[in-house]
Amino acid sequence: MDRFLEMQAFVAVVDAGSFVRGADSLQMSKSVVSRLIGELEQRLGVRLLQRTTRRLSLTREGELFHERCRDLLSGVADAETEVNQHAGEVMGELRVSAPVTFGLMHLAPLWPRFMALHPHLMLDVTLADRLVDLVDEGFDLAVRIARMPSSSLISRRLAATRLVACASPEYLRRHPAIKHPADLADHAVFAYKLLATGDHWHFDGPGGPVVVKVNPRMRSNSGDSCCVAALQHQGVILQPSFLVGEHLASGALMEVLPAFKSTELGIYAVYPSRKQLAPKVRRLVDFLATSFEQPLWPD
Repeated sequence: MDRFLEMQAFVAVVDAGSFVRGADSLQMSKSVVSRLIGELEQRLGVRLLQRTTRRLSLTREGELFHERCRDLLSGVADAETEVNQHAGEVMGELRVSAPVTFGLMHLAPLWPRFMALHPHLMLDVTLADRLVDLVDEGFDLAVRIARMPSSSLISRRLAATRLVACASPEYLRRHPAIKHPADLADHAVFAYKLLATGDHWHFDGPGGPVVVKVNPRMRSNSGDSCCVAALQHQGVILQPSFLVGEHLASGALMEVLPAFKSTELGIYAVYPSRKQLAPKVRRLVDFLATSFEQPLWPD
């Protein structure tokens, strides 16, 4: 009787949602997996799974046992990885989530360097601007841009960026001067619709905090689209310095309210706090922290 194999079979079936898919993930036959789980339930003296013709569901005891089994199996995997690390090697799959624009501009050039350092490690990188659930979706690490990361996660600050209100010099020549955030209400604005404050742009000026409600000509879930509109002299945008910094440095865009600073955001590496940090994740966090020691964009 192999208790470890029984736990592997049980977790595989629950995670896959069926005996067939669970058996496939373990490269076993369905009959072997069914026998292992049957022996497990018989040994424990409880039913862990409710089986119907259409679906599987966990009993209350099954839910508890599944959580403990996943922790134990994860601990074994981490222990094996740690041994490999002490031997000078990390291996396996490392799943990473990152925002789309930041991932393309500032993370994509780093991945080849990281993989060259760890040739037996396979990276699985997903770019998405939505807030992924690291545990439920199986990510080892996420790069997030926020004022503060979730308190349910462990995080390491990598860098900072600030939101900058800017427009092209040509647009500013052709339209009334912007001397105060309130003036933005009368200008063409291209807004990032995933901004936490929506159409309310926040600034901190000489007289204290100022909030102005803008009237966008266009909203987009892509900061790049907003930036292109500004470069084509169409209006004002509020975008992070990691995206517009080079355009500001070249003069293609100009900051419109330099005396009124908008929100500063941290760029964090975050990972689940419920389990010990795996060596492969630690290697990536350290690599990213070193890579961002020197700013990669003009601020």
